[in-house]
Formats: sequence, structure tokens, C-alpha cells
Amino acid sequence: MIISVNWLKKITTIDSSIDDLAVLIGSRLVEIEEVVDLGKKYEGVVIAKVAECQPLEGSDHLNVVKIDDGGAVQDVERDENGMVQVVCGAPNVRQGIMVAWLPPKTVVPETFGKEPFMLEARMLRGVMSNGMLASPKELGIGDTHEGILEIDKDCTPGSQFADVYDLNDYLLDIENKSLTHRPDTFGIVGFAREVAAIQGKKFQTPAVLRQAEPEWSEKTGDIETPHVTIEDEELSGRYQAVVLTNVDAKKQSSFEMQIDLSRVGVRSISAVVDVTNYLMMLTGQPLHAFDYDKLKAVNNGAIDMRVRAGRESEKLKLLDGREIELSVNDIIIANGETAVALAGAMGGADTEIDENTTSILLESATFNLYNLRNTQMRHGIFSEAITRFTKGQPAALTAPVLAEAARMLNIAAGAERASDVADCYPGKKNASIVEVSEEMLNNALGSHFTTEEIVTTLQNVECDVDCIDGIVKVTPPYWRTDLNIAEDIVEEVGRLNGFDALVPRLPMRDFTAVSASSFDVFRAQTRKVLVRAGANEVLTYSFVHGDLLRKAGLNPDNSYRLVNSLSPDLQYYRQTLTPSMINLAHPNIKSGFDAFALFEVNKVHQKEAGLNSESVPVEADRIALTLVSKKATDAAYYQAKTTLDYVASCFGISFAYVPLQEESAVTEDTPFDYRRSAVVIDKNSGDRIGVIGEYKVAVKKAFKLPDYAAGFELDTRALYETVYQAKPQYAPLSRYPSTERDICFQVTAGSAYEELLSVVEEALRDSQLETAVEPVDIYAGDNSKTKNITLRIRLTSHDKTLTGEDAATVIDTVIAKATAIGASVI
Repeated sequence: MIISVNWLKKITTIDSSIDDLAVLIGSRLVEIEEVVDLGKKYEGVVIAKVAECQPLEGSDHLNVVKIDDGGAVQDVERDENGMVQVVCGAPNVRQGIMVAWLPPKTVVPETFGKEPFMLEARMLRGVMSNGMLASPKELGIGDTHEGILEIDKDCTPGSQFADVYDLNDYLLDIENKSLTHRPDTFGIVGFAREVAAIQGKKFQTPAVLRQAEPEWSEKTGDIETPHVTIEDEELSGRYQAVVLTNVDAKKQSSFEMQIDLSRVGVRSISAVVDVTNYLMMLTGQPLHAFDYDKLKAVNNGAIDMRVRAGRESEKLKLLDGREIELSVNDIIIANGETAVALAGAMGGADTEIDENTTSILLESATFNLYNLRNTQMRHGIFSEAITRFTKGQPAALTAPVLAEAARMLNIAAGAERASDVADCYPGKKNASIVEVSEEMLNNALGSHFTTEEIVTTLQNVECDVDCIDGIVKVTPPYWRTDLNIAEDIVEEVGRLNGFDALVPRLPMRDFTAVSASSFDVFRAQTRKVLVRAGANEVLTYSFVHGDLLRKAGLNPDNSYRLVNSLSPDLQYYRQTLTPSMINLAHPNIKSGFDAFALFEVNKVHQKEAGLNSESVPVEADRIALTLVSKKATDAAYYQAKTTLDYVASCFGISFAYVPLQEESAVTEDTPFDYRRSAVVIDKNSGDRIGVIGEYKVAVKKAFKLPDYAAGFELDTRALYETVYQAKPQYAPLSRYPSTERDICFQVTAGSAYEELLSVVEEALRDSQLETAVEPVDIYAGDNSKTKNITLRIRLTSHDKTLTGEDAATVIDTVIAKATAIGASVI
């Protein structure tokens, strides 16, 4: 954003030098990236009077002009009368007019800051031309170059062009991001108010903006009031429109307005467009004008203005010639069913004002800033208008600016109000009162402001302030949308008086570091255990693409969607960690890693979990692991189970594994194949801890996973409760050797491994020995009605060395128990 210091001076008093002002603004308002001396752009440009003008012999358009510069320019060739000769081809050059002369050795202002083009005295058609007479385009003020500029100010030959048109100016290049929360400062008036306040001066807003509901001039036409509808109040807080007729669209704005626009980086186009741009730069409120007749034509002669969301596959041709495909995140201005503008960003080509326009529909509105930020990034539109709309323009600002636009267009282009003002205003808000005390403010800032100083500071920025029994009651003006709570007022007083003026004091409270919670300690321990198990920790984004959710079988409707996402790939909160884990597998395999395990400890959000007591989405803590191998051919489930059992053993707990139901309603179960997965259960409490298993075939295919791929996802809080409720168990190491036996059981094909394991473990508990069971092999032939499960049983005594007979007795008991449930030993 560019701010003209001279334009500020038209509205408020500035006493300090430009250097001091820049430092003051930088410390109390906003960062200044650069201070540009605009006067250098017009160095050497002189006002001259055309004394003679004769056609150049042999040319059909050139003229030999003698100009009077009052002798101001040195080292230039003059005739006997002191006149300077210039060759000029402009159709409007004639004797008696005042012009802007660019003498030799002058840089053409249009090229200032680019590749500077310096003029020189040179022969044209055999005649010497000393420099040139400049058009608005060559002066860098507008696009008009059909004729030279005719000076409309009362001045004498030899005057400096920059002095006559107040162009000895400084431009402040503002860092926009510092003012994201301050839409009022994106206009010259709002910025001037701040400059006055940081200088300790009282400011009064120009009358045109002081009243939120202005008085309109009398209507001269009898056109029906436009019908206006805001279909979704979340999209727009207010939309106003009025019809103006008898518009001279060919007319150019005053040169003074063109100069004001040029100094802040806006090119002059026509009186109609210039007035809307001028008011936007002055007030911060963008406006848009439609060709009224073209607008009616797109809706069979009717005006039915609707503010609505874009529709999928809907298209709109913009003023810049691009045809864009709209999204439901875009806000659209439509006449009837036809989209005619991309709200807040750019008008449509079908309703563009041109030189034949005689009537316009002028709109003034405010739109949802989050939608517009999304629109800005998706369509690459970074206009002055959308820059302001994405800061959240207040709805109350639309009316005074629209009324002033109608008044100025009457003067600049002859426009007359022909209809009443249509006004749809769902976002109307009553003024809020914020209370703060002297004690509270000073305690927060570490300052010593008196109540009178607080009141004066706030009144300088036009807050309505009352002081009752030591309580300062502040009613912010309608344009200060950022002042809502007491802390906002504290910050405002501190900032305007200068945070650097506050006396630093050491804090009174103890700053001893807070100990990590037991839950945080547990998560750190879990990370270490998983790393010891051979897994690699990763950290992925909490936001994911909708396609990632769909590939994992999840419904994006259960995810919170970001309106203003940083990227189209980061639009949704993730529901589980598993999709993020398995999404990393294929890239690592491509990088040459044949077998690995990844894990993450993080948070997830699901719509179905609802909101917490603070009305924000519930966060759930999760631990997820995935392991893959290109070469392994056995069941990946058991490797994942071995890893999880290792985690359990490290914490002194044990899990049971229950078959996963085909129609599980638990979100984190979705990517897992129910036939090769299980629900993880705490053996003691019976509480669900999570899910473990191999992934669905469709999921493997979507994420390009090898056949050997499995993982688990656990509820970290549930695991934490299980670990900290478990009773510590200690057993000394046995001095005697262990003995192992492998047993192969044959069971029906439908029997679950966990069912057999439970029976075996129950039988071993009766042995009074230290025991351990682990799978060796599971085999089922094609179309077989049975499967073979081989278990390795380790027996350890703390009293003696076990004999073969001792071991056989225990194994016989195990076999008997297994036989009772239909298993046989082979």
C-alpha cells in the first residue's frame, strides 16, 4: 500500500520531518518498507507557455513550437526573443496554452524507477527540438497520450511542475501484513487519523464519513429500485446499489484527481472509474459500477441482484479477459441466475462500462474476508479492492461512501440519481461499549497513565469516551472493528503513546519453568519405546487434501474444512493419523528403502466428536504406526502386533485382540481390512485402546503400498490411562535355564488366532511357571477348510531346572485345553 504524505497533509497536520515521521509511524503504527521521494520523478519538469506554433514544412502533423519558460532553464538554445524551440506532434498544441516542458537532460517521468530515458536536443525533420512537451502518459500520471497536457492551474512560465501540482511529495510504501486487522487504515482518512493520534493531536473525520447513514440528494429519475438479495448472511454483511443515469462515460476526471491517484499507484481510466478508485483510496471502501443496460440484458431486462456462493463448474469471464471456473468458496454477484461479477475481486466482462455507457448501477458492499482470501489465492487476483476487502471492511462504511460517490459522479461525469437506494443489511450491529480502569490498564502495561491521559488518547482517534467512578467506558466508532475487549483498549493506549516510552520493569510473578505434565512425559516415553522398536518418527501436517481422506475410505464431510487454507492441498483437518502415515510409504520406497516403519504422535479432529466447552473442535490424541516391506511375504499383521506387544511390555501392560467387525462405525477403523485386523483391548479393564491390522486392498492400491503393509492407531489418552492404572509387577530373573517347545495346532479355517492363543495362555497360568507364547507360523492352503497355527511356548522355573517330563506335563495340559475347543495337534 502506498501512502502520500502530501495527501495526508490535506487532512491532518504533520509537523515533523519525513525522517522523523517515518520513524514514528514505524514504531507506533506499521512497518514502512521504503520512503520514496516523488519530487525526484519530476525534477527539471518546467511550466512553459506556447508563444508561437507553426506547422513543420513537409509534415502532416508536426508543429514547430516556440515556448516561454521565463528563462528558468539554463544551458538551452534560445532565439533572439529568449524563446526555446520544440517540435511537437500533439493535435491540441496551440499558441497561448500552458504546458509541461521536459528540457534536454531531463528524465521522462514515465520511465522513473524503470529504465530511465533522458531527453536531449536533437534534429527532427531538419529542425532542432529541445526536449519535448509532455502528455499525461509521459508524465507518469495517466494513460492519455493523444495530446499534451494543458496546465489548468494559475501559474507563471518557469514554475516547477512539481510545485504547481504539489508533487514535491514523499510516498510511504507500507507493509500491508502489519495492518491485517485494521481495515480503517487502508484509506487515506484512516491513516491520517492514526498519524494525528501518534503525534498526540486530535483528529476529526471529514463530514462525508462521519455519519453512517448519510443524506442523499434529491432523486431526478424514476427508475425502479434495484432488487437486492443476500442469499447467505455469512457471505456479506451489507449490499447497497443505486442507479445513476445521464452518465458521460467518455469524460476524463480532473487532472488533480488523476495526480492524486497516480501518486498512490492507481492509473486514471475515466471519470466514472477514477471516482470509485479515488474514494477507495480515500476511505478504504471499494465500489463497483456496472453498465446498467448490459446488466439488464443478461436477465431479460430485469434487475435482481443476488449475492451468493459460486457453483461448481460455473464460469465467469472477467474484466481482464480471463474466463475462470468458480468454486463454492467464491462469492458471486449475480443478476437473476447469471453471474456478473466475482464479488470483491473483479467485475465481469459482460457488464463492463465502456464509452457508450449512459447509465450505471453503482454498488457498495462488504464481503466475507475469509472467502475473499480464498478467492484471491485461487484466482491470483491481487487488486487494490480485494486487498481492502480481505481486511474486513465494516458494513456501516458502505452507505456514506456510496452517497459521496453519487455526488462526485454528478460533478465529474454528469451522473444523476435515478432510483432509490437498495439496501440489504443483515450484518447491522449496535455499537459496543468496552470498559477499562486506570489500574487495570497500568497493571497490564507497567505504565503510569492517568485517567485523563487515557481519555485524551482515545478521543484523539475519535472514540466516544465516558468516565464514571474511575471506569473508562469506550464506544469505538463504527470503523474500528478491532476494538472489542478491554485488552484492545489497553493495547491502543500503549501503542498510540509509544510502547518504547514505557519504563521496563521486571515482572513480579515467579517465572520458574512449569514441569511437564505426566501425559506429556508419557508421550515422550512412548516415542522412545517406538524408536527402540525400530520405527522412525515423522511429523506431518494437521491439514490434508480431501483426496487423501477419500483414498483412505474416509468421508471428508466428517472433517472440518478451512475457508482460507494456505494451499488447496491443505483444506481439511485430518480425522486420523493413518492416512498421513501410509501416504509417506510410497515416496520412501521410491527412494530405495525396502523395509521400514514410521510412526507419529499427534492430534486429530473429527466433526462427529463435536465441540468442547469453549465451542472449539474437540482434539483427540493419537499414536499411529505403519510398516511396509517390498520383500517380506508373510503376514504383516503379526509384525505390527509384535511391535505393539513390545510397547505394552515396556510399560508393564498387556493387550487382548478382538476381531474387527465388518461394519465398524469407528472412524479410525476405516482404512483397515476387517478380515486381517483386530481391536486392541486392555486386558484388565476391557477398554478399547485402538485398532491394529493390515489395510484394505483398495487402500493399498490407492496409496501404492506393497502387499506387506500393516499398522496400528491408538488412542493416546486411553493408552495413558491403562499404563498409569496398571499395578507395577516385579519378578526377579530366574537362575535356571528356560526350555522351549513348538506345537502345531490344526483348527478350522474360520477360527481366530486370538481364540487359540487365549486358551493356551489360560492353560499356562495353571503351571506356576513363567511362560511366554509367540507365533511361529500360520498356514492355510488354497480353498482349505483348516489352517495350521504353530506356537512357540517358553517355560521358565524359578526353583529348578525343568526336566523333559516337567515340560511335557505342561504341554499336555495345553494340548488338552486346545483340543477341548476343537483344535488338534499335528
